[in-house]
Amino acid sequence: MAMHDDEIAITDDVVRELIGSQFPQWKTAPVQRVESSGTVNAIFRIGDDVAARFALRPRDVSVAAELLEREAEASRRFAEHSPFPSPQPIAIGHPGKGYPLPWSVQSWVPGSIAPVDIDGSVQLAHDLAHLISALRATDTEGRRFQGDGRGGDLPDHDEWVEECFDKSEGLLDVPTLRRLWSHFRELPHTSADVMSHGDLQPLNVLVADGRLVGVLDTGDFTPADPALDAMSGWYFFDEESRAVLRDELGCDDLEWERTKAWSFQQALGAIWYYVDTNPVMYRMGRLVLDRVVANTKV
Repeated sequence: MAMHDDEIAITDDVVRELIGSQFPQWKTAPVQRVESSGTVNAIFRIGDDVAARFALRPRDVSVAAELLEREAEASRRFAEHSPFPSPQPIAIGHPGKGYPLPWSVQSWVPGSIAPVDIDGSVQLAHDLAHLISALRATDTEGRRFQGDGRGGDLPDHDEWVEECFDKSEGLLDVPTLRRLWSHFRELPHTSADVMSHGDLQPLNVLVADGRLVGVLDTGDFTPADPALDAMSGWYFFDEESRAVLRDELGCDDLEWERTKAWSFQQALGAIWYYVDTNPVMYRMGRLVLDRVVANTKV
């Protein structure tokens, strides 16, 4: 079942044709779709060392091309500053037979995607704190958060959250969640923006033996609210390990409360949108929302 009403169908044969016609150096390499619960791109492994990413939803071709260029530059910068491996951009492909948009090629990073119910260890909390601290130390070059995604002012998301409330009737305790959002949206944004991955949740993290070994989806490496990456505490950890992450990042009470707010905003949308189409995203949304609700008093 497709996750999106306008989802683009992408087959192995189409990918083989695009690879063979545009990048003959990989023409004979095996092509294998990567099973993933990701919601933005279909990922195909090309041979042993390369991955190709294809957007699942249509958009203007020129806009898509500009986005891929920006993502490539952000990924390069992320890789320069991350203490853990991340994909390196290699090339951008063009629209072709069977696929209407430009697409990207990047290096393959070995490791296993973290399970959504990971309940990570103290060691993983140290690793994530090390990663986030290194990203925060990267120069923002005077820039601040731009755009309409997570990482800026919480009230900017009122319309989206209201849509989520409407779609969640009968699925969640909406009156309680409305009270929480009324509290969260009033939290002031007083900290200076820092460089941020923007979506440090299990599907974007590679682990081995309980330790962090790689980071995926790095194309949104931009300045944002420091609480945005710190919200990973609600995605990965039980109370003990979450406290380790908070302590190592030096989150004060306001910043920590904003980690709950961003987690709430993201998890709320994942539940109703994916309830019938993506059980992994749905389960992650429920887990994170339950943690936030249980740890917030208003």
